[in-house]
Amino acid sequence: MRDTSGTPRKRRPLRRAFVAALGGLGLAAAAATLAVPSANASAPTPPSGWSQVFLDDFTGTAGTGVNTSNWQYSTGTSYPGGPANWGTGEVETMTNSTSNVSLDGNGNLRITPLRDSAGNWTSGRIETTRTDFQPPSGGKLRVEARLQMPNVTGTAAEGYWPAFWMLGAPYRGNYQNWPSVGELDIMENVQGLNKVWATVHCGTNPGGPCNETTGIGNSTACPNTTCQSGFHTYTMEWDRSVSPEAIRFYVDGVNYHTVTASQVDATTWTNATNHGFFVILNVAMGGAFPDAFGGGLDSATESGHPMVVDYVQVLQAGGSGTTTPPPTGSRDAYSTIQAESYNSQSGTATETTSDTGGGQNIGSLANGDWALYQGVNFGSTAATQFNARVASGAASGVSGLVEVRLDSRTSTPVGSFALANTGGWQSWRTVPANISSVTGTHDVYLTFTSGQSADFVNVNWFTFGH
Repeated sequence: MRDTSGTPRKRRPLRRAFVAALGGLGLAAAAATLAVPSANASAPTPPSGWSQVFLDDFTGTAGTGVNTSNWQYSTGTSYPGGPANWGTGEVETMTNSTSNVSLDGNGNLRITPLRDSAGNWTSGRIETTRTDFQPPSGGKLRVEARLQMPNVTGTAAEGYWPAFWMLGAPYRGNYQNWPSVGELDIMENVQGLNKVWATVHCGTNPGGPCNETTGIGNSTACPNTTCQSGFHTYTMEWDRSVSPEAIRFYVDGVNYHTVTASQVDATTWTNATNHGFFVILNVAMGGAFPDAFGGGLDSATESGHPMVVDYVQVLQAGGSGTTTPPPTGSRDAYSTIQAESYNSQSGTATETTSDTGGGQNIGSLANGDWALYQGVNFGSTAATQFNARVASGAASGVSGLVEVRLDSRTSTPVGSFALANTGGWQSWRTVPANISSVTGTHDVYLTFTSGQSADFVNVNWFTFGH
């Protein structure tokens, strides 16, 4: 329902929801777990078969900004060279001020729109630094946030437009290719109405196969408590394990909107989904969407009602080939550790490998990425060797280090090796490296360091030796 094309729009009536079966995802059964009653709940433990690929639970000192390793601020009234007023006709200026975007000290993020004495509005818009969120081939991606919309209704709420949404990675730095690169609106609300809207944008604007600028959307009331008076969990699940591929939207585990690949032509779907996405949280003021429901952003609109976000979490599951989940106990340092069995990571993607034995590898590895493997037991006889199964299709001149660190991803590496192009991203070789003597049980971080920003390595598995 956000139009980033630069043409302010009136909202046309929403198309009918395209409802599909849940496909055994079990979200409705998990609704009680997802809709945690306290305001500063931790993110729920990933269900069996799912792994966590991103989490921010907004833990930190009250009055501080967001973790800039996870988020970047979008400020002003547009992207550089992009459409004015963020392409939607909204009127606020986005800032990185802690008056507009800050932690509350109780495990929550607050994005607060404010009006000054001259009647000018400021607010906040943050985006994940990562742009690679998409399901593995044949697998699923779940993106969810537990949040409370601005707790304001009626005349005082006119013009409020909170949102939790995603844009296709090709939009970043281009700003002219919407809606073809895809947009997934997981939660939008206007005017303090007790409704949540979910929408897929794609194709061409105006009109086209995705009914732009409206998109393919639907809305529903929040269960139990209103959207404004309580916390709810808003979820998007993108499922590549079914045919046709499906994108499902939920509030507190209830599926109220589904869009499938069969609803548009193959080219439109591919252009909108065959890449990663980044996540956005913001509260806009005014614009075409609120205008379509009465608008009225004026002196009666109350300043200072925040959207409060408990956590944002991204999970993935399955995929073609055999995925190895993290073990429930300790790991043996001298047995093969599958790279995709990480406990947590940043910047990686899981894909099917053509290496001997099949299964999956982790890829898209570039400078600053990492993967964590907890509870690796080296025993009492010191390990002095590290071996990793790696491949690279990096461009000429692109190389980097695969490093082993213990107990912290910022600790000094105990060993590393350099890697450049091996002949292709599935051209595998086993590379050995010496490491400092290691005994006992440690959390092992594989970290990836390069002087270039491009991907430089895939990892299938690794092990240690004496």
